[in-house]
Amino acid sequence: MPIKNRFAEMHDEITGWRRHLHENPELMFDTHQTSAFVEEKLRSFGCDEVATGMGRTGVVGVIKGRSDTSGRVIGLRADMDALPIHEATDLPYASKTDGKMHACGHDGHTSMLLGAAKYLAETRNFDGTAIVIFQPAEEGGGGGREMVEDGLMDRFGIQEVYGMHNWPGLAQGEFSIRPGPFFAAADQFTITVTGKGGHAAKPHETIDTTVVASHIVLALQTIASRNVDPVKQVVVSVTSFETSSNAHNVIPETVMLKGTVRTLDNDVQDLAEARLIHIAEQTAQTFGATADVNYIRAYPVMVNNPAETDFAADVARKVSGQCNDAPLIMGGEDFAFMLNARPGAYILVGNGDSAPVHHPKYNFDDAAIPAGCSWWAEIIESRMPVA
Repeated sequence: MPIKNRFAEMHDEITGWRRHLHENPELMFDTHQTSAFVEEKLRSFGCDEVATGMGRTGVVGVIKGRSDTSGRVIGLRADMDALPIHEATDLPYASKTDGKMHACGHDGHTSMLLGAAKYLAETRNFDGTAIVIFQPAEEGGGGGREMVEDGLMDRFGIQEVYGMHNWPGLAQGEFSIRPGPFFAAADQFTITVTGKGGHAAKPHETIDTTVVASHIVLALQTIASRNVDPVKQVVVSVTSFETSSNAHNVIPETVMLKGTVRTLDNDVQDLAEARLIHIAEQTAQTFGATADVNYIRAYPVMVNNPAETDFAADVARKVSGQCNDAPLIMGGEDFAFMLNARPGAYILVGNGDSAPVHHPKYNFDDAAIPAGCSWWAEIIESRMPVA
């Protein structure tokens, strides 16, 4: 079963939706215009129910099949939010809001799921119920967690859930997936180093927090190189180093470090957190300073259920002729919260040779729309076939 002909017919319409969303990006939970756009489309498609306000600004559509002897209910999820990035594409449909950009392709994800929803509402060629889920705040806000905590799975009786992300570097329209751990847990930390500030010409009268913090930054790299089993995955990155003074002649009283820890194993996550706190505190103490560590476990490891992964890969092969084995990815993905609540799988669809995601020159490839829409629709029709 190749690309569904209906999506070739709808391609221009879906592309128009996508470019409208690209022009009007919104961040985190403030997806009010985007959510309203999605709600209006779902109602116009004739969805049996449209619910708003889940996970603050999430939108959910219910589409019933022509029969329901199976009793199955399957969720399909797309994310809606953009990123705080200045766009540098010079596209005719570039962001109209300076400092906000769809640099991860969520405009494409939302549009593809809308296209699938329109098709499913037209044809109803399945036995059961399809739930289309449009989620805010994937980019760091944990919108997936909030929708689950708002009762998404129980309210709509969702039994399985599937997600998709575009992937630059994978050939346009091809798919890639893996069972088990797929995307990393994405933890965050803030370390506040406090010493004794003073005149830069009299360092002996101070406890120099810049020096202390520099030693902490370097020492944290030993977590990966000397504490964690070399065959396991861990990333420890200090991404911000901010002193309380930016003068040439002042040794700052405090320095704030920020960063992230990425892991794919619960034991490694526990070890990395414990070592980070110990190293920061003890290194600071060595110099007579203190280090206060705020460690936050943000997104958990995203784990694809093996059975549902096999099914998702089979559907991808029906659509594109093949499905590649995906690598482990150290990026975070808050679809993990939905997969922790219900079995399911997350797949990558090729975005060709575009700039990487989170880059100011990234652009979603509209040529991938028919493949993505076909995969969504075929998930429903294959999992819940009409007898």
